[in-house]
Amino acid sequence: MGDQALAIALGLISAFSLALTNLVVKRGDDILVARALLSSSAAIVIAPFALIVPLPDAETWSALAWAVPAHFAYQICLVRAMQRGDLSLVFPIMRGVAPLLTAGFAVLVLREQLPLIGWVGLLIATGAVIVFALPARGVTLAAHPDKVALGWAFATAIGVALYNMADARGVRVAPSPFTYIVWLFMLDCVCITTTALLLRRRELGRAVKATWKHGVAAGALSSVSFGSALYAFSLMEVAKVSALRETAVVWAALMGAWMLGEGFGGRRIAAAVVLAFGLILLQFS
Repeated sequence: MGDQALAIALGLISAFSLALTNLVVKRGDDILVARALLSSSAAIVIAPFALIVPLPDAETWSALAWAVPAHFAYQICLVRAMQRGDLSLVFPIMRGVAPLLTAGFAVLVLREQLPLIGWVGLLIATGAVIVFALPARGVTLAAHPDKVALGWAFATAIGVALYNMADARGVRVAPSPFTYIVWLFMLDCVCITTTALLLRRRELGRAVKATWKHGVAAGALSSVSFGSALYAFSLMEVAKVSALRETAVVWAALMGAWMLGEGFGGRRIAAAVVLAFGLILLQFS
């Protein structure tokens, strides 16, 4: 298999495993505990690499000081969104809105120019997000049954955009990108695990017993998703790999409809396909 074909395969594996990670967390009895176990498991898998990557310098610690709170805010909003809404609804919103926010920030604040293909992708993706967010026919926006879940999903997207900016700085200022990645994984679990310990202290044993398989499996899948993307970045342009990862919104819609029996399957799958197409155009711009 050539490098290009291998990179494409890895990008698609990364997208599928990213959606599957969130499916596993969603199926757990306690989403907060499952998320904490995911982060802790991923940290354990990554920790040995701290012995072989260059040590963090002052700039790396500074970047991590911004990134860790951003990741924690993202995780809390993610937990709340998944507690309140369907996977096939909240996952495409949170993953789809984040690049739209980033693009909008670049255009409005940084005065960057988008080529025509970028504007087309932006408009297509925005339209698809609106379709996702609309209630069923005949239901008013005020009576929207998923408005709380959508609010948390949009908040999660803001968290994604924030940690993307923090991580983009971190991998650039660190002695090695892998230094930043390894230490981020190891520190990322601290806040969410502490939160789970504080909020679930009375029933933590029962919650861990009921959820540990989902959490550990999700942690392993998270490592596969991130590792596949990283290796693909070394074989093909970052924009192309990122575009392939955007297909995760389609996988999540399919998994929610077929594996969790969530409603509006056809509408959400169609909207997810259109959303992924718009995001891919935006990435290539």
